[in-house]
Amino acid sequence: MQLDERKKRILLAIIQDYIATAEPVGSRTIAKKYELGVSPATIRNEMADLEEMGYIEQPHTSAGRIPSDLGYRYYVDFLMEKYRLADEDREYIRQGFETRRMEVAQVIQRTGQLLSQMTNYTTIVLGPQLGKTGIKHVQLVPVEPGKALLVMVSLSGLVQNRLIEIPENLSAEDLWQISQVLNAKLHGKTIADIRRTLLQEIYSELARQRAVAELVLDLLSQEELLSGEEKVYLAGILNILNQPEFRNIEKIKTLLSLLEQEEQLRHLVQPEDEGLLVRIGAENPIQVMRDCSMVTATYTVDGQVVGAIGVLGPTRMEYARVMALVEYITENLSQMLTDFYRRT
Repeated sequence: MQLDERKKRILLAIIQDYIATAEPVGSRTIAKKYELGVSPATIRNEMADLEEMGYIEQPHTSAGRIPSDLGYRYYVDFLMEKYRLADEDREYIRQGFETRRMEVAQVIQRTGQLLSQMTNYTTIVLGPQLGKTGIKHVQLVPVEPGKALLVMVSLSGLVQNRLIEIPENLSAEDLWQISQVLNAKLHGKTIADIRRTLLQEIYSELARQRAVAELVLDLLSQEELLSGEEKVYLAGILNILNQPEFRNIEKIKTLLSLLEQEEQLRHLVQPEDEGLLVRIGAENPIQVMRDCSMVTATYTVDGQVVGAIGVLGPTRMEYARVMALVEYITENLSQMLTDFYRRT
């Protein structure tokens, strides 16, 4: 529902004041702090209309009003001005990504720490999924007659291994040759590449060791090694608990319980579409998140989505600043990971 200009200005004033103070906002406060050119009585009447329309609500213990989920949604969609990050913020972020010696896991962890420090909220980062980033190295290591260790390293730096059975007459030299062919063909390839074009090509080169090649490729193409779920990185857990909205001990317990459940967090941050997404209050799929808002964004490698970042805060979130930070940080993370993978 569209609002007239006066209602927009009053709703904007209520939201800005409540975000800044965490205190319910009255008509006198608006009249004093914001130059709207109307009397407190007129503001009261407009606030009554906004409340009836569902954009603001009255807490039980206060004469003032606070924004509703609908009010925040209208603010994010229509009233909020785009936030421009200060030069020092941009420089701080760039410096955070400048350490060339960091492994991918450290980069992802650093991303969460940067965001939690700069927003004062909790961050959730999904590390790159193995199957989306491709293969860096495959190695068959002899263990004992009839057994070998299959080691697979993804481009994201994550290592998976599996003990497999092999013909007892295969030597260490045979396993080395198989590994050489697999590395030549599979480096940088994804599961889809293996399934689509590489199977017969590899089988023809490893005709004598086809049984082992089939076993290895079957494991890879079925994602048994590559489908390891994204690691969840949390940062700034105490930040959200320090917000005034979470002084209630039961709310704290409930939220802490949620933050301990990796599968739930994965579901919360898992990208539905590429780009930036804002969920406000009841828009969140989990009941205990009804007092929270979540800003999520995807990050990419060579334009392909491989993971996601989420910032969890109260519905009284500094949306404009958080969205600008998430957008800028995901851009930097995407570029850094793309450069890293191209060097490997």
